[in-house]
Amino acid sequence: MSLIVEAMVQTLTEQVFTALMNQAEFALDFSGQFEQLKTGLDLTKALLSDTESLNHKNNTIKTALFDLREVIYKADDVLTDCLVRDEYRKEGSCSGSLLHDPFFLHRTGKKLKDINLRMKEIEKTLGRFLRAPDSIHREDAYQVRVMVSQDWNPTEIIGLDSDVEKIKGWIFDTSKVLHYVGIVGMGGLGKTTIAQKIFHDLEVVGHFHKLIWVCVSQSFSAERIMRSILEGLGENVSGAGVTQILSRIQQVLKDKSCLIVMDDVWNHTDVDWWTNLCSVIPKQSSCIIVTTRNEEAAIGMGVESSRIHRPKTLNDEESWCLFSKFAFPTSKGLCPEDRLEKLGKELLKKCGGLPLAIKTIGSLLASKIDYPSQWTRVLESFHSLTTEGKTSSLSSVMACLRLSYDELPPGLKQCLLCFSIYPEDYEIHADQLIYWWIGEGLVQSKGSRTAVEVGYEYLTVLISRCLVEIVQRRGFDGRVYKCKIHDMVRELIILIAEEEEFCGFDERGRQELTAKTRWLCFIDEMDEKSLKRSSKLRALLLMSSRGFDFERNSGFLLRSLRMLDLSNCTVDEHCVEDLFSWISSLKRLASLNLSGIQALKELPSSIHKLLNLQLLLLTGCSNLVKIHPSITNLKKLIILDLGGCPIQYLPQGLGRLSYLQELSGFKVVSQPRKPSFRLLEIRELINLRVLRIHVSSTTVIADNELDVLSQLRRLNVLAIDAEDCRNNNVLEMLEGLTPPPSLQELYLRNYKKETLPNWVNPGQLSRLQYLCIENGDLVKLSSGQTTWNLEGLCLKYLMRLEVDWNDLEKDMPVLHYMEISHCYNLTDFPCSVMEPGVWRKH
Repeated sequence: MSLIVEAMVQTLTEQVFTALMNQAEFALDFSGQFEQLKTGLDLTKALLSDTESLNHKNNTIKTALFDLREVIYKADDVLTDCLVRDEYRKEGSCSGSLLHDPFFLHRTGKKLKDINLRMKEIEKTLGRFLRAPDSIHREDAYQVRVMVSQDWNPTEIIGLDSDVEKIKGWIFDTSKVLHYVGIVGMGGLGKTTIAQKIFHDLEVVGHFHKLIWVCVSQSFSAERIMRSILEGLGENVSGAGVTQILSRIQQVLKDKSCLIVMDDVWNHTDVDWWTNLCSVIPKQSSCIIVTTRNEEAAIGMGVESSRIHRPKTLNDEESWCLFSKFAFPTSKGLCPEDRLEKLGKELLKKCGGLPLAIKTIGSLLASKIDYPSQWTRVLESFHSLTTEGKTSSLSSVMACLRLSYDELPPGLKQCLLCFSIYPEDYEIHADQLIYWWIGEGLVQSKGSRTAVEVGYEYLTVLISRCLVEIVQRRGFDGRVYKCKIHDMVRELIILIAEEEEFCGFDERGRQELTAKTRWLCFIDEMDEKSLKRSSKLRALLLMSSRGFDFERNSGFLLRSLRMLDLSNCTVDEHCVEDLFSWISSLKRLASLNLSGIQALKELPSSIHKLLNLQLLLLTGCSNLVKIHPSITNLKKLIILDLGGCPIQYLPQGLGRLSYLQELSGFKVVSQPRKPSFRLLEIRELINLRVLRIHVSSTTVIADNELDVLSQLRRLNVLAIDAEDCRNNNVLEMLEGLTPPPSLQELYLRNYKKETLPNWVNPGQLSRLQYLCIENGDLVKLSSGQTTWNLEGLCLKYLMRLEVDWNDLEKDMPVLHYMEISHCYNLTDFPCSVMEPGVWRKH
C-alpha cells in the first residue's frame, strides 16, 4: 500500500508543479491552494520514505494511507477538471458543461481547501509514526549461507533432466574461458532445484576442483558474500578485510577450476565488488551460475543473453508425477483410486505447472487420502486457500511470489495489478494495456521518451522479473504484442488488488463490482445496473459477448472514468447516438478505444467535449466514413488511430494537434471540394513519432509537399500503403519525397514498381534499422551504393524480386534478423523463401 501511495503522490506532485511552472490559468485562479497542496505532497512524500516504520505499520497508519489515497484521487479529479476548463477557455467557450457554470471557481476553491485540510490531518497522523529521511538509520538486512547437505533432496525432482543437460553443455564448452550461466524464472519454478542438481551431478563434481554455493537473498553485503566464499573453501576468515579476503581467495584457487553458484540474486547495482571478485577467479575451465528472478541482474553480472536458461513450467505428465510423490507417499507415488486422480488433475490445472504450488498442494492432500470429499472441498476453495494470508495452506507459495512483487519499483506495482481484472489465461494485447496505463496516469513521458515507449519499458521490466509471460513478440527487436500471467501470479495480484481496494473478487477469483471498485472488466455474468453505483470507477473494459444497451444505460455518471475500452463491442446502430451522448459526459476521460465497432459510421461533433482525451483508437471500424471537424479541438491527443477505416479524408485543422505522436490511417487525397487535412499540414505535427499513410490512384502530392516528411525530425516509424494504386503518376510523386532524417523503421506495402523509391537508400536513410516490403512488383532491392545499417529485414509476397544471399550479406553486413515469405526468385538464402521463413544471425 505505502509504495503505491508514494508513487501516486509523486505523480500528482509532478502534475501540480508543472501547472505552477507553466502558470496555467487555473493555477493562477487557485495559486495559494495549489502551492499549499504541493507543499503538503512534498512533506507526505518525505514521510512515506520512512520504509522501516512502514514495514511495521499499525492499523492507524493503514487507515491514514487509505485516506491519503482517497484524497489524492480527489485532488487528481480537481486538477483534471481545471485542466479541462483551461482548454475551454483557450477555445473561447465555457458554456454547455457542468464544469463551466458560474459557481466553478467557488466550488473548486472549496474542494481544494477541503483537500488541503484533510492532507494536514493525514500528515499529522503519519507524523506520529513516521520519520523524515534524515532521521532514518537502518542496517541492511543480510543473508548469506553455504549449501549444506539437508538442502538437497534428489527424490523431489521431476522433469529437469533436459534443463540440466543443456546447462552442462554450456559448462563443459571448451571455447569459453570463464563461463557465466544464468537460470532465470518466476518464484517457485525450480531455479534453485536445477542449480542443486547440477551442483551435485557426478560429472560436474569430477570436472571442478572446488564447488561453492552462496545463497545471496534480497539484501546483501559484498564483503560477507566474499567471506562466505572463502569459508566455502575451508578457510578461516576472522579479522580479514576485503583486500585480504580477495587475495586469499586468489591464492586458494590458484591453478584450480571452480564452480560458484550465486543463488537467489535480486539485483546488481554495485559493479565494483563483483568485478574485483571475478578478477581473482581462475579463468580456465571455471564457471559462475547465477539464479535470479530478474533477468537484468543476471546480465549485469556478466551473463550473455545466449547463456540464460529459462525453465519452463511442468507439463501435465510431469505435474502429475511430482504431485503423486507428495500426495501418495505411503503408496510410493501411486494413486489408489480413479476418483482421486480425477480430482488431483483438476487441482493441477490451478497450479499451472508451478513446482512449488504442486508440492504444496500435494502435501496438503496427503493427509486427506481417505476422504475424497475433502479433496473436492480443496478444489472448490482453491482461490480462498491462496488468499487467506498466513493461515492459508498455500501461504508459502504466495509468500514466495510476493517477494517478486515487493521488489518492484513503486510505479510498476500498480501497473502489474492492472492484470488482475483480466480473466484467467487471457491473452492481453500489450498496446491495450499500455494505453490504459497512460490514460490512468500510471505511465508518463520521460525526457525524450514518449509515454508509449516508457510503457513498453515498464512491460519489459515486468517480463524480465518473471511476473509476466510473453505470448507473441516481434522477431526483429522482441517488442511484445501479446502477454499473459501465470495462474498463481494472478492469484497473488488478485489478493493485493483487493487489499488495495482497486477491485473486488468473489470466492472463485472472479471480479465483482463494489462501490469501491476503481477498475472493472465487464463480462457476460455481470449486471449492467450495477454500474450505476460505480462512481469511483477509473477504468472500464467491456468484454461482454452480448450487446450492451447504451440507450437504456446512457444515464450512468462515471465521472471519474479515465479509460474506456469498448473495442469489438456489439453496439446496435440505433444506440450509437446514445453511446456518444454518454461518452461525451465523461469529461475526465483520457483513453477511448472504440476499435472494431461496426455500427459506428460517423464520429459526431460531441467528441469535442472530451478535452482531456489523449488516446483515440478507432482501428477496424469498417463502416466509419466521416470524422467531424470538431476533433481538431482535442489538443491533448497523442495517439489517433484510424487504421482500417474507410474514411476518404480527414478534416482540415488536424495540424493544430501539436502533441500528436502517432497518426495511423491518414489517406493522402487530391484537393476535394470540402476542406481536408493535406500532407502540407502534417509538418505542423512536430512531435510525430509514428505515421502510417495510404495513397491511391486519386492521390495528389503537390510540389510544395514533397519535403514535408523531412521536416518531421522526430519521426521514427513511417508506413506507406499504396493499395490499389497502379497510377504511375502517383508512384512518381512518391519518388520525389524527401524522407525524415531520423527514420528507424520503414514499411512499404503494395508498391507496384520494379525499383524502390530513389530516397530509399543507405545514404538518405542512414539511421534505418528495419525495412519491411510487402506485396509489390519489386525486381531489384539494392542499388549497390554504400552498405546499409539495417538490422532487420522483412520481404513478403515479392514474386519478381531477384536477390542472391551473398550479395545481400555484403549490402547489409549488420543484418541479424530476416523474415521471408513467397519470394520465389531469391537464391541461396539460409531460410525458406517459398513458405514463411525466419533467419537469425547467431
